[in-house]
Amino acid sequence: MIEVEATELLKRVRKIEIKTRGLSKNIFAGEYHSAFKGRGMAFSEVREYQYGDDIRNIDWNVTARFNHPFIKIFEEERELTVILLIDVSGSRNFGSQTQLKKNMITEISAVLSFSAIQNNDKIGVILFSDQVEKFIPPKKGRQHILRIIRELINYQPLRQGTDISEGLRYFSNAIKKRCTAFLISDFMDEDYEEALRIANKRHDLITLNIYDQREMHLPKAGMIRLKDAETGRIIWVDTGSRRIRERYAEGWRKEQEKFNDLMLRTGIDSVNIRTDEDYVKPLMNLFKRR
Repeated sequence: MIEVEATELLKRVRKIEIKTRGLSKNIFAGEYHSAFKGRGMAFSEVREYQYGDDIRNIDWNVTARFNHPFIKIFEEERELTVILLIDVSGSRNFGSQTQLKKNMITEISAVLSFSAIQNNDKIGVILFSDQVEKFIPPKKGRQHILRIIRELINYQPLRQGTDISEGLRYFSNAIKKRCTAFLISDFMDEDYEEALRIANKRHDLITLNIYDQREMHLPKAGMIRLKDAETGRIIWVDTGSRRIRERYAEGWRKEQEKFNDLMLRTGIDSVNIRTDEDYVKPLMNLFKRR
């Protein structure tokens, strides 16, 4: 039984690798490089001062040693660290159309990972629910990415709730050097603005909001039983009632407006991706507008 499960897992990993590696190589490679080609300047060498050089770049130690002015030469840092902060709470197991949210999250994470290593970047992962569940330190290489994909397919979280602030606090403390980070969640949480601002100040943060069509509106299907995947709470809802369906849709619309307003206030690039839609176009648009 264990061997069968392992074989099936490897097949799924391979299937995702073939699809997402192809997308990264043929579609995203140039756009990713342009969007995240390096955010800082790294020291390269020193040379003798020349007329017109910025005196702020004078290397005083070398100047004192040779009794002649020398300046520091900097070049753009090309190698980045990319961190994926991935929500593994219970609500990721929902999906009413072609796939579950967690399956789309896995594919998107794989695309970003392969894009990163093609750009010679390191990639790391933080899995969180209402606590930090797992940290995979940044590394390069295909085997490292295959490990990430295996974890995302097979990982069984210890908790079902969501605490985005906790994930962001861990990220801010664990990653000291400025990096590019993708926060991938359905954002079914509250009161995480402060942690969001702190993380975005230290790093280049992007949010990917994954949602399902059925979260937007209820079908007209009579009495149905709804279960909260994170709390286990069960309620019965009369979807035959037009008023209830309208209130449900309005509640969704207001939550999305709150989320979009938060992204605008904090200056964070964000993309909304629906489980029954192609994620390629939204990601391409994100890369292009950066």
